[in-house]
Amino acid sequence: MYFWIKRNIDNEKGLGTVEMVIILAVLVGIALIFRHYIFDFVHTIMTNIFGDELGSVKQNPLGSM
Repeated sequence: MYFWIKRNIDNEKGLGTVEMVIILAVLVGIALIFRHYIFDFVHTIMTNIFGDELGSVKQNPLGSM
């Protein structure tokens, strides 16, 4: 029993996966906390690139029928 416990404590096969899951969880948490600022930033960039042309698409996405 002692050797089984010692062998499993030293087992590090899934350690990389656990680290990646923790990093991903932290990044998702940060994105959720700052989502309002991120959306405002992206909206400002899109407005600067495309102008106000997307405003008409947003109000009437199917066009005039």
